Amino acid sequence: MKLAFLGLGVMGYPMAGHLAKAGHEVTVYNRTGAKAQQWAKEYGGAHRATAAEAAEGAEIVFTCVGNDDDVREVVAGPKGAFAGMRRGAILCDHTTASADVAREMAALGKQKGVDFLDAPVSGGQAGAVNGKLTVMVGGEPAPFKKAEPVMAHYGRAVTLLGPAGSGQLTKMVNQICIAGLVQALAEGLNFAVRAGLDPKQVVEVISKGAAQSWQMDNRAHTMVEGKFDFGFAVDWMRKDLGICIAEARRNKAGLPVTALVDQFYARIQERGGKRWDTSSLIDLLAKA
Repeated sequence: MKLAFLGLGVMGYPMAGHLAKAGHEVTVYNRTGAKAQQWAKEYGGAHRATAAEAAEGAEIVFTCVGNDDDVREVVAGPKGAFAGMRRGAILCDHTTASADVAREMAALGKQKGVDFLDAPVSGGQAGAVNGKLTVMVGGEPAPFKKAEPVMAHYGRAVTLLGPAGSGQLTKMVNQICIAGLVQALAEGLNFAVRAGLDPKQVVEVISKGAAQSWQMDNRAHTMVEGKFDFGFAVDWMRKDLGICIAEARRNKAGLPVTALVDQFYARIQERGGKRWDTSSLIDLLAKA
């Protein structure tokens, strides 16, 4: 298929690469043009100077940018994707953003004859590189059916969850659950250390039971070692949790633990850990 991928950050760069390696004709755009040139040289695709130019003639346009305002600019701005897309094409947004902006883009797309899917992902940079992301999708069944096998090149689970905005709402649930899990893991590991136990041995034992989680399997040892220079950055998590908390104010869902963990992450930022992995919550306890 003729595809476009807009936004080549730590997630988008390898995701677009999977599409090219699968044999699709991929044209890319990135606000930092050198990154797009580098991608095209590595994967053999094309690059363009604007999102609109990259989207011209594409059957599906994928976007993966930073936040709501970035989505509005890259998708609906004067030189955005919608300006270059043909009627009947699909825009699939992998940005973690608000449900409001997803519904807004879906409505604008409908006016232009373009289908819109909000499709945030989970699995981090490793999941993007290894093609094992979880993709949570909001939108209509027909465009989803067409886009699903394409997203499967980097998604091990690609699921339609409801109308526009449903993907973003599901990603909020994902981030809410992760925040609580990481804080609990940080407290448990810190407790083990202060109790004189070997934390790695403790994890080896409890990971075989009900306490097991992805965070425990992938982050427990590095947390104990105080290594945080990798993974999903605290800045990104705070952005995501801000979206969750704002949505919760609207739908009256109580998020007491999430709000507390968000403030813990604010303290990590104050310590200079803006780009540390989210598992750095243990730093507040280990150095208390």
